[in-house]
Amino acid sequence: MTTTPTTTSEHRADPWPSSFRLLYTAALIDGAGFHIGQLALPVLAVSLLAASPGQVGLLSALSTAAFLLIGLPAGVWIDRLPRRAVLVTADLTRAALVASVPVAWWAGWLSIPQLYLVVLLTGVGTVFADVAAQSYLPELVGRGRLVAANSLLMSTNATMQIAGRGLGGLVVQALTAPVAIVLDAVTFVVSGVILARIRADAPRRRPPRAAGGFARQLAAGVRHVATNPLLRPLAISTSSINLTMQLTTTMLPVVFLRELGLGAAALGLFLGAGGIGALLGAVTARPLAERVGHGRALWLPGLLVAPLGGLVTLIDTGPMLWVAACGWLALAWRTGVANVIGISLRQGATPDALLGRMNATFRFLLTGSLTIGAVLAGVLGEYVDVRTALVAGAVANAMTWLPVFCSPLRTLDRPPTAD
Repeated sequence: MTTTPTTTSEHRADPWPSSFRLLYTAALIDGAGFHIGQLALPVLAVSLLAASPGQVGLLSALSTAAFLLIGLPAGVWIDRLPRRAVLVTADLTRAALVASVPVAWWAGWLSIPQLYLVVLLTGVGTVFADVAAQSYLPELVGRGRLVAANSLLMSTNATMQIAGRGLGGLVVQALTAPVAIVLDAVTFVVSGVILARIRADAPRRRPPRAAGGFARQLAAGVRHVATNPLLRPLAISTSSINLTMQLTTTMLPVVFLRELGLGAAALGLFLGAGGIGALLGAVTARPLAERVGHGRALWLPGLLVAPLGGLVTLIDTGPMLWVAACGWLALAWRTGVANVIGISLRQGATPDALLGRMNATFRFLLTGSLTIGAVLAGVLGEYVDVRTALVAGAVANAMTWLPVFCSPLRTLDRPPTAD
């Protein structure tokens, strides 16, 4: 589908189509539940099942392992399937899986292996949901409004990081982790019901069926990312950001609950500071890109802000907790900017028929990097110490802007628009 670009003033004046508003509402609700569950599961593992640092690392790794296992073929399937149906099915399936955790806890037979299985299978649903949503967006809003739409979605996600993790910490503290996980399951159901209503206003035209068999179609998506001079450095840089951030994120529950003796509420508030940073990044990404160019908006924040990640390694009780929170907020701001600009760039540079496979390739790389980062964090935390994982993440993160700087993206003013 090709949408005629409109001017910036028209973008601001025209209302969003109701199909996009439904997608946005579902993302708002789904995001709140996701961030509550993301906090509640490791807290449950550490505080109620006495999980070791290695087990916490493995739990985090399994939550994203599905992107490594089926991430690439999922793109081929999504390019063949109705994307709304994929989104609804993924939400309802994840609701059932997540709900099994509190049921098992109350029945008295919850175990670490069950948590491993639930997060792995829930991750499969997330693969299809994420790739389908990013591939559906250009169809719903048109390519001329991708930056604005992604800015709104990323701002929403960042807001949910603040509210979801903060609320999750309070719910876990007051009502236990299993209750927080129940809320996560309910939000998946509500999101699925809302997505099922995307009908009348959604464009009915679908991209043409790709030629060739399954393997050939899959290879075409990978080749599109690997050979494109704009997408390749973007993939390398953002994958590196994810890996290095995950080194820190995975060990934070261990640091807060065991080393510092702080509760789940404090952990939720600290992670919420990252949500504030991501929200600021999503909000400022568009004006920053318009002022300095889309390419510079990808690498300049990394050069200026990423070294502040070293402050996170100084985390302690008292004033140093606030110092570390400032460093975490700065890192999250940079990530928020990169998400809006990067997602819009890769959607704009990809034809409709390749969107599913392009997004699947990126999700394979980006979320696969989270898996690797979680495993590395678990190994370092188990066999060296938790602080080493924090230091390794901060040092490596400070260099993740280099692939973009050493590529044609460095001076790109505006993203391309594929036919």
